[in-house]
Amino acid sequence: MILSSLEIVRRLEGSKGSDREDIPNAGCEDLGRLVIRPYSPECQQPASYDLRLSNDTVLPRSLCTLVPSLEWVELPADLAATLRCRSSFGRKGVVITAGFVDPGFRGQLTLCLLNMGSRELILEKGDRVVQMILYQVSEGSEMYKGRYQDSTGVVQAR
Repeated sequence: MILSSLEIVRRLEGSKGSDREDIPNAGCEDLGRLVIRPYSPECQQPASYDLRLSNDTVLPRSLCTLVPSLEWVELPADLAATLRCRSSFGRKGVVITAGFVDPGFRGQLTLCLLNMGSRELILEKGDRVVQMILYQVSEGSEMYKGRYQDSTGVVQAR
């Protein structure tokens, strides 16, 4: 099941997982802890959350560029996520090449952006480039324990 905006906000409220002081506890103590910091209501979509770039970046033609998300994300054992390029950037030839986030992940996400367009693209800090779609994991109990846990900034390939 894909989480709706209402459920995403409820999960943030219940876990105090956003940095918004105006979000009260909504009685979701039984749900897993979801964290998106900094959270921005403008990034909340009906069934996804837009991730922003943490810094200015140039995407050269035909190259994969690693860029960290502005947001720190923490997924509980019962949630996983896929990452998809926003259509406005897809129309410019941008593709995201890696896009699954395991339950239990904590950290900034390294976005692997490939520019297949006809010219280099200049992206600015705060640009909403990628959509994070959250899925409920049935009977989820295993947590991610890999090398990307608690990552900050860009994490290079092994």
